[in-house]
Amino acid sequence: MSLSVIVITKNEEAVIRRCLESVAWADEIVVVDSGSRDDTTAVCREFTDKIVHADWQGFGPQKNLALGLATGEWVLSLDADEYLPSGAETLVREAMSCGPETSAYRLSRVSSYCGRWIRHSGWAPDYVTRLFMRDRGRFSDDVVHERLEVQGRVAILDLTLYHEAFVDLEEVLAKVDRYSTLSAQSMYERGRRATLGQAVTHGLWAFIRTYLLRGGIADGREGFMLAVSNAEGAYYRYAKLMLLSKQADISDASRGHRHDL
Repeated sequence: MSLSVIVITKNEEAVIRRCLESVAWADEIVVVDSGSRDDTTAVCREFTDKIVHADWQGFGPQKNLALGLATGEWVLSLDADEYLPSGAETLVREAMSCGPETSAYRLSRVSSYCGRWIRHSGWAPDYVTRLFMRDRGRFSDDVVHERLEVQGRVAILDLTLYHEAFVDLEEVLAKVDRYSTLSAQSMYERGRRATLGQAVTHGLWAFIRTYLLRGGIADGREGFMLAVSNAEGAYYRYAKLMLLSKQADISDASRGHRHDL
């Protein structure tokens, strides 16, 4: 059984080497890059010549593009800021030889926030389906928060996936801004609308859920910071959705006024 690793990238030079080094033993590595302006692709070329450049269409479409380029019977999907521990090849190869009764495997993922591995806060336990038979899996077309859709049985693989989610607060703020924009646009396209009250309510609830209900208080100061950033992400997601709706209403009213004239 052959294995293809697929990764989507954009300006990931700080983390991509560690990611690819952890799976350098794979039979094939496929990278889809959406316009990196740093040395991301140069680093990737040290591990693979299968690098494709494609305009950004969203997380789901980008990963499906990478999946379509993969030739292995099994596929391992990794984010650029994720990596496997040493010795992972043996476990992965054994899982791939299980037979056709298992279509995919879920891995236990542990994530770090500003230098601390988070063990609560809703981040743990965190199982993600990443290893799957190529002809039995496909990513949803969601622009953000895509999911892997698998046909058949999904088992658990006793292997930890490490995820350096946020290195510092600058990265936290950048991702909160980016993800909230993508989420708001996706919600708007699905017909969702929001008010300022909903934005505030969702923000407060995100903090309470992360810090109190999901045990973020046990993650120390980073747990509190994570709860705050989750609250910010929820607030800005709905606030941006509110503004998108307002802009659309203004545009519709303007077109209606010109038509009346």
